[in-house]
Amino acid sequence: MVLLALLPILFLIVALGFLKMAGWKACPIAAVIAFVIAVFAFDMPAGIAVSAALEGVALACWPILLVIIMALFAYKLTVATGSLDIIKQMLTTVSEDKRVVFLLIAWGFGTFMEGMAGFGTAVAIPAAMLVALGYPPIRTIVACLISNAVAPSFGSIGIPTTTMAAVTGLDAGVLATNVSVVSFIPDLIAPFLIVICIGGGIKAIKGVGIVTLLSGLALAIPELFISMTVGAELPVMVSSIIIMAVIVLYSRACKSTSNPEYKFDIDTSDQKPVSFGEGVKAAMIFILIFVFLVGTSKLFPFINGPLASIKTSVLIYAGPGAKPYTFTWIAVPGVMIFIATILGGLYQGASAGKIAQVFKDNFVGLRFTYLTIIAVVVVAKVMTYSGMTQEIADALVFATGNAYPIVAPFVGGLGAFITGSCTNANVLFGPLQTSAAASLGMSPAWMAGASSLGGCIGKMLSPQSIALGVGAVGALAEGKEGEIMRGTAGYCLFLLIIAGILTFIIPSFLTL
Repeated sequence: MVLLALLPILFLIVALGFLKMAGWKACPIAAVIAFVIAVFAFDMPAGIAVSAALEGVALACWPILLVIIMALFAYKLTVATGSLDIIKQMLTTVSEDKRVVFLLIAWGFGTFMEGMAGFGTAVAIPAAMLVALGYPPIRTIVACLISNAVAPSFGSIGIPTTTMAAVTGLDAGVLATNVSVVSFIPDLIAPFLIVICIGGGIKAIKGVGIVTLLSGLALAIPELFISMTVGAELPVMVSSIIIMAVIVLYSRACKSTSNPEYKFDIDTSDQKPVSFGEGVKAAMIFILIFVFLVGTSKLFPFINGPLASIKTSVLIYAGPGAKPYTFTWIAVPGVMIFIATILGGLYQGASAGKIAQVFKDNFVGLRFTYLTIIAVVVVAKVMTYSGMTQEIADALVFATGNAYPIVAPFVGGLGAFITGSCTNANVLFGPLQTSAAASLGMSPAWMAGASSLGGCIGKMLSPQSIALGVGAVGALAEGKEGEIMRGTAGYCLFLLIIAGILTFIIPSFLTL
């Protein structure tokens, strides 16, 4: 029975990892496999299985796909108005030290793109910018993949964590806090790995150790505080702004006298300085997203309460323990991003026609993504409701015993390696992790949080993530996917081992 329960996941591993099948083709097949096994091997009535699949479709469409569509719409409109070029210019005039500039763009701005848009933008956009500035393409892609190894749990306005909460029944705020706790040390380590990678070894840390540590703390501390007080939507977006501010302020206060080897040799003297007003205008879409998300969050209950009450509850799943699925129509990140993007685009001078065209192109361009995400959520729902996930969890716990927490991040990493998405990894393995936690008498939120961190780390080794980096850089990296994967593998394994150790030891001295 365990092998049958594993079959949909094993199929995805083979199809995506070895046969190089596109996700929009492989995931629907996996959904069919899961459905057939649930009905014929796990005695799930066909009608109940259909209702489980339909609940998966509902969850995938609202709010997961809604956020992805709107986040990428915001990014693409920023590109279309030319605002991203201005943002890029502001970022590259901070320091003469290549390592500091790399941290600012890959770690700071890349983390901002992850928090705002996700979906590969945190690797693709910084990599393209940095290679255009003269950084070596292969090493740049590897370092950008490392820079995206801890933030995706709160990417796309927190959608991986809120989705994990939705598929596991956990409280999103509690889960967000657990993710931040287990991520704290990796948050501090990742910037050092970035500098080591782009600088050619541990020696590259010399001279930038303080700003590197500060940039790690600028993610770890705000992320923990915001996840505990506000929730999953803003920890990374707010932290990324703090990261960039810390790097800029430190660079202004402590002028680098670094080794000439690391001197940033691009001449920016002929560039016209960006005024404060121009900078604000260029960032207006992002500013409004931040304002709207904070303003409608639980920090302001007199706003959040009335908006959150505009909802519809529908009983979709018809099996044992069924609960109505709730569509919240206004107080969701996707709607706020949509409104902010339109207003910000108009402020930046985009016509209504241009905004509509960007939205249309973005919506149509994501058509294969819709099928992939809907199918993978259907797989998770059918496997969970049929008992397949519990079967796998029981087998894993039996095989590893009390050492299972060490393995938990690797399971999440496997999911992200397969699907290229922290969200999809959480959907696939979130229920499994909470089931394993229950079998061990541990906190389900803790195990789910560890799995989410593992998904972030595993994403850096995913063929899809590597392909995004190569695509962004273009001909300079074409055909180098294997070299990039080999360059990333050691960093990925190191971070997964750290994550496993933390997952195992932290509950022994911290109540979660």
